[in-house]
Amino acid sequence: MCVSKNAYYTWLRTSETNATNTRLEFLKQSIQEIYHGSYRIYGSLRIQKALERKGLFYSRSYVAYLMKQMGLKSVLSRKFRGTTTDSKHSLPVARNLLARNFTSECLGEKWVSDITYIKIGSSWNYLTTILDLADRKVLSWVLS
Repeated sequence: MCVSKNAYYTWLRTSETNATNTRLEFLKQSIQEIYHGSYRIYGSLRIQKALERKGLFYSRSYVAYLMKQMGLKSVLSRKFRGTTTDSKHSLPVARNLLARNFTSECLGEKWVSDITYIKIGSSWNYLTTILDLADRKVLSWVLS
């Protein structure tokens, strides 16, 4: 083969290292594909599960270690927190007629209401409900 003994033994010694580096690069590339395919949302657990579906079995901690090496971090979006009540106003405050006494024996004696936000499609809507405290049934609701 016209190769010196020294070159042969060097090749023999480094071929295993080259195969390991190739596998590591393939794993890193797979992690990056899954990470960017998930719009940078997946963390190490989800990426590890996705790798298992591809037939690549590695521990979650090793995947997390490689992600940290590559600078990949899952981006979590904060949940929507709607506008809360503005208590800093000069308007008169309604009297507290119930004084936290939410029991009632007679229908129609005490009604309570609440409002919440619901996201429908791309817009936020208000849902208002009115309950009768005697039987805890919804008397009315409005979505707008």
